[in-house]
Amino acid sequence: MGESFIIAIDFGTAYSGYAFSVSPRQAQIQPTVPSWGKEHGYETLKTPTCILFNGDEEFLKFGYDAKKAYTRMGSEEAKKNYLFENFKMALYGKQLNENVTIEAINGKSMSALKVITETLRYLKEHALKTISGNKSGREFTASDFTWVLTVPAIWDPSAKQLMRKAATEAGIVTEHKADKLVIALEPEAASVWCKKLPSDGFIAENVGQNTLEQAPGTQYIVVDCGGGTIDITVHEVLGGGALKELYKASGNDLGGQNVDKKFKSFLKEIFTDDLWDEYERSYPSEFQKMMYSFSLLKCVEEDVEISCPYNLVTLAQKRQNIERYFQRVQGASWDEGVIKISKEKMKSFFDESLSGIPKNLREILKKDLRIEYVLLVGGYASSVILRKHINKQFGSQCKVLCPLNAQEAIVKGAVMFGRHPEVVASRKSAFTYGVGTCERFDESRHKAEKKFSNTEGDWCDDVFKKLVEIDQNVGWNETKEHIFTPIEADQTSVKFPFYRTERKDPKYVDEWGIDPVGSFKVSMPDTTRGLAREIKLEIKFGSTEIQATATDIDSNSTGSIKIDFLSTA
Repeated sequence: MGESFIIAIDFGTAYSGYAFSVSPRQAQIQPTVPSWGKEHGYETLKTPTCILFNGDEEFLKFGYDAKKAYTRMGSEEAKKNYLFENFKMALYGKQLNENVTIEAINGKSMSALKVITETLRYLKEHALKTISGNKSGREFTASDFTWVLTVPAIWDPSAKQLMRKAATEAGIVTEHKADKLVIALEPEAASVWCKKLPSDGFIAENVGQNTLEQAPGTQYIVVDCGGGTIDITVHEVLGGGALKELYKASGNDLGGQNVDKKFKSFLKEIFTDDLWDEYERSYPSEFQKMMYSFSLLKCVEEDVEISCPYNLVTLAQKRQNIERYFQRVQGASWDEGVIKISKEKMKSFFDESLSGIPKNLREILKKDLRIEYVLLVGGYASSVILRKHINKQFGSQCKVLCPLNAQEAIVKGAVMFGRHPEVVASRKSAFTYGVGTCERFDESRHKAEKKFSNTEGDWCDDVFKKLVEIDQNVGWNETKEHIFTPIEADQTSVKFPFYRTERKDPKYVDEWGIDPVGSFKVSMPDTTRGLAREIKLEIKFGSTEIQATATDIDSNSTGSIKIDFLSTA
């Protein structure tokens, strides 16, 4: 079987990184996760998702390097350049097209596709360089690897498609070898990793000796607590360790960054809106440093102290004695250059974010399921406040577990998913999908205004032919087959327009709540058999994307599409 080289890229809202495996195909995968930031005095499993471009939109730096370069810039230079961070959230909850733009922290905009492409290009090149260094001088190219890209399960399919396009433009894969890029859903990847962990791989009481994959029938919820999104999936372990999705992905946009926003709002409250806006505008790099200090402190459950940056002190003192700012607020005090924040105030920053997760979990636990575990993964899961909150709410119903390296679970699981995508044996369809077609007109079933006629008789236009229904179980690589026939004897091509909806049973493609998601044509050059000709449409649903292929039986002519969700609207 030879070698099986895999690189998984975890492009996160707050932090990004990758893991790789260059083990022989038969060997058990032990993904390697390199550390970042040694040259800046850090040693972390991921680097900040922070990318810097110059005024001409040319890529300069990424990660800690980008933050450092930006913090060293004078305010005039900083205004000219583009620094993007947390930009992944621009893809949340939207139907996208290729022209969508995102804002840099100084308010200037750039193409989202370009910013994401350059991020993926940087991570690709960093990974290839690292692996070549580890493998005694052997040079690797992108085409030596299967690449796995992790995305939130709750994203709109158009956002997943934008990632595939960016990966192609970044040189990770070519259009001819699109199957060398696997899109993995973040909570699924985490689930693949966690099901293999022994009980001592979790922060928890005694979990039992068996791994989850050795206990078929076990049902559990994976909560991926990221910087931007909370992403939830529900799995049952099948015989042999494969996974079945029991409930379609759910979640919200109240991840760890929501806590940071509440901290920033509190600083505005202390120092007043106009002073704070002046500070952030004039000293963006110093402000960045302060927010980074806070992100490290939010994992603890105690009173915290944050150094107040020099320029903030100077601006504040110009207006009034700095201690007076703290007389108007509760939960914070000033102590010789340090802002002290009480434990209670720190906890209050978590309130909104923590209200969302229980709501999602209650919805799932109401279902007719036998959930035994809630697994908390992702960087935000390293917060003691978050873990205690979930334990308090659900600890009596099921065991709440968190892997020791919660941040690594996704990227390591993604490497394993790249080797064996069939491990998720069954998923729930997030939408009802259908194809637009014509049927023989029947006045007892069809709307009169949909009727049209040709030499072959009367037809009904715009019929929604259902291919799969929302919430239906779809097996991995499951193929559904449908036969279509032409509506004219001399017809030489047929168009297949695809649609999706959250409704179960629409009749026509132009009803409310139905969106087009792509189309393709198949030529039918041999008209000898007239209306008796057949076109076979095969739909492959089970992966994280959908592929449709149509074949004209008489001529063997084919057309196909990986359903392209990038709306052109």
